[in-house]
Amino acid sequence: MTSRHVIVSCFLFYVVCLGTVGCNGQWLRRGFYEFTCPGVERFVRDFTWSKVQYDPTLPAKLIRMHFHDCFVRGCDASLLIDRIGSTQAEKDAVPNLTVSGFEVIDELKAEIERVCPGIVSCADILSLAARDAASYQFRRPLWEVLTGRRDGRVSLASDAIQNIPSPFSNFTSLMQSFFRKGLNLDDLVALSGAHTIGVSRNCSNFAARLYNFTGRGDPDPSLDPLYAQFLRTICPNPINFPATEVEMDPESSLSFDTKYFTNLLQNRGLFQSDAALLSDGYSTAIVRRLQRPNVFFVEFARSMKKMSTIDVLTGNAGEIRKNCRVVN
Repeated sequence: MTSRHVIVSCFLFYVVCLGTVGCNGQWLRRGFYEFTCPGVERFVRDFTWSKVQYDPTLPAKLIRMHFHDCFVRGCDASLLIDRIGSTQAEKDAVPNLTVSGFEVIDELKAEIERVCPGIVSCADILSLAARDAASYQFRRPLWEVLTGRRDGRVSLASDAIQNIPSPFSNFTSLMQSFFRKGLNLDDLVALSGAHTIGVSRNCSNFAARLYNFTGRGDPDPSLDPLYAQFLRTICPNPINFPATEVEMDPESSLSFDTKYFTNLLQNRGLFQSDAALLSDGYSTAIVRRLQRPNVFFVEFARSMKKMSTIDVLTGNAGEIRKNCRVVN
């Protein structure tokens, strides 16, 4: 083959890769199940929307589940696997103890298996359901989900502890966590916007900011004093009841909007990892820009689509689990 043919072949290969995700094995693509399980994406949407109608907290739960899954071994539904014997699985790790919504994915998988046995992966179901739950408010898909993921066979609590960003993270550690996954600063800030919905279920995640930030019994000086006072009424010291729900986006935790960024700029971010976004000039500029809904929704969609392709298993890698909780 001449050098010209090599260049042309490489160029064509590159162009093909632009229209898909991943250039090894079987690529993620639009309509992956068009012939093997037609209508499955619409079914996932309708099923998920019916659940959100009666449980408006579900969008936050499924987005969080999707995020925690993708940051550990990639988007392979390994978070859904139950422990075997004494070996703790991802869902047993401390960062995942408050992850919920597993029963919705279980129901979806069971319904789909009845019609298309062994065809649709748990990883794709989770990716679609997270998108559809967040989209219910708008009655249209907020971002595109390419399909073709396969399910992982390994789930270890130690992996989750090492890879999931902590609510206590500073800016440097957040950036390192995201860079390791192929994400950048824009993705970090945009995806942090998911905190516009949902709650923290543990006062311990931010108690130090209220009572002992530097170890001297002082509050975090970057936290708005009135907001800190409000949080102390919910989580009094000592924290005797850590399992207390606190809105991450005050008075707007069920609405997918841009108030998270507005509150953040008023020093009303709940976690240290939220406040950390204002410790860098470039990050702060992005926070200001994402206050505009027309900007945030575009950027969030782009980053969610990007995140959902982290280290995906395709082709002959992994498997299609029959039960999302158990390896075949």
